[in-house]
Amino acid sequence: MLFRRLLAGRRQTEPPPQETDSTCYRAASYLPLRPWQVRRRPFTRRGRRGVDAAEVRNFLDQVAGDLADAYKALSASRAETARVEAEFRQWRARQSRYAHNGHTR
Repeated sequence: MLFRRLLAGRRQTEPPPQETDSTCYRAASYLPLRPWQVRRRPFTRRGRRGVDAAEVRNFLDQVAGDLADAYKALSASRAETARVEAEFRQWRARQSRYAHNGHTR
C-alpha cells in the first residue's frame, strides 16, 4: 500500500524519463528509484524476528549514495555529449560555408 502511494505521488510530481535505452526491456511506466526514495523507505518489525534498523539504515544510505553518484555521472555524461554535439554542429556549419565559398580540397 505504501509503495502504491509512493508511486502515485511520484507520477504526479515527476515527468517520465524522456530518453530510452534500446537494450532496456522495462515497461514504459517504469520509473527508476531516486536517492530520496531509498533514504525514506520505512521498514517495520514483524514479530520477534525483526530487522536491525541501524543495519538497514546504513545499507539504504549506501544505496542512496550509490544512486546519487550514478545520477551525477549520468548528468555529467549528458552535458559532455551536448557539448560535443554542439561543437560538431559548429564544425559542420564551418565546413558547409567553406564548401559554398568555392573552396575545394
